[in-house]
Amino acid sequence: MARAIALKGSKKLLNAWAFYDWANSVYSLVISSAIFPIFYGALFRVAEIEKVTVFGGEIARAPLISYVTSLAFVFIAIVTPLVSGIADYLGNKKIFLKFFCYLGAASCIGLYWFSLENIYFGLVCYFFGLVGFWVSFAINNSYLPDIAFPEQQDRVSAKGFSLGYIGSVILLVFNLAMVMQPAIFGITDIGGEVAEVKAMKYSFISVGIWWILFSQYTFLHLPKGYKREGQRTNIVLNGFKELKSVWKQLGTETRLKRYLGAFFVYSMAVQTIMLIATYFGEEEIGWGTDSERTTGLIISILVIQIVAIFGATVTAYASKAFGNIKTLIVINIIWILLCIYAYFLQTPMDFYIAAGLVGVVMGGIQALSRSTYSKFLPETTDTTSFFSFYDVAEKIGIVIGTFLYGAVAQLTGSMRNSTIFLGVFFLIGALLLVRVNRKSN
Repeated sequence: MARAIALKGSKKLLNAWAFYDWANSVYSLVISSAIFPIFYGALFRVAEIEKVTVFGGEIARAPLISYVTSLAFVFIAIVTPLVSGIADYLGNKKIFLKFFCYLGAASCIGLYWFSLENIYFGLVCYFFGLVGFWVSFAINNSYLPDIAFPEQQDRVSAKGFSLGYIGSVILLVFNLAMVMQPAIFGITDIGGEVAEVKAMKYSFISVGIWWILFSQYTFLHLPKGYKREGQRTNIVLNGFKELKSVWKQLGTETRLKRYLGAFFVYSMAVQTIMLIATYFGEEEIGWGTDSERTTGLIISILVIQIVAIFGATVTAYASKAFGNIKTLIVINIIWILLCIYAYFLQTPMDFYIAAGLVGVVMGGIQALSRSTYSKFLPETTDTTSFFSFYDVAEKIGIVIGTFLYGAVAQLTGSMRNSTIFLGVFFLIGALLLVRVNRKSN
């Protein structure tokens, strides 16, 4: 007997869509932000080296991971519109969602074998973990108009965010317990490998299994997708044609164009900080023992996550009282001060304070940036194409930001100098925001 298809707007379908956040958010918290950066630094500390030979040249650990991240986001920025265009015409988004979900999850499991001896394999797994997460995230987001009516979309989107936050924190706390008390979980020093490092490797496997397991509920109920009406031509390049169409429309939308320019600049810095904050803390702060370093860094990540909720709430109230652009300008100024403060961080307490302050502004700037963009869109537009353009702009910004961060760190020999460099982007972003509401000449 065939399974009944869940109807658009039904509670079952909305819950299934939102539940994908529960499935995949563990990647962004456990691997991108917390455990993997600590593990990556531990590999170099145990080997008592700061540089590794790859592609025929020596490179320090921080620039190396920064460059690989940049390369991954170049790939993501190219692949996402390609997949979007093909899926729209074939009417089967779900097969692409599954593919990139499984690619990301398998790559997480593959990180178990990450070592300096297998550096190429490890970096490939790191690369495709990023690709799997971000492309599947974009595909799942594109389902929103298909599964929810306009009046339901804000609510179900918020529900997805909440589920993702709760799920990722649950798994991170479990992994933290495993890393800090490996003996309780039967993990011991084996063959010269420290038990805590072994536990980190197991955490990578737990992320992959969690991601695959909990995504099944989403896959069970989401529709395949819907074929685009009309003649199916230029299937492969259709996503890029839509981006080009949006670019042309920006010519007549001065305020939107100015805002996008400002967003591109400051988002470059925001996203870079999100990706490298733990690497900075792992390398530049005097934690004491390895155990204290691991505990301190994970606590810092949890502080950012928890404070971010408060930050998003405060930012929402501020935008109502003072307007979106003025609020964003103030947030950019706070970021400038934070970048200067980061240059002088020395102790764990310094880092905890910075983490709390980052949480306040991190929680608000992303949500407010997206809602501001939405408010500036023309009345009669293809909003899907405009948001695809927004996402690609964000990814290109990440490419530039992470590459420049790695380059400055490599050329100057210090990640601290890169924080000042990022502060310059926030300054430029604030100045560009001042122009947004000015009348055109």
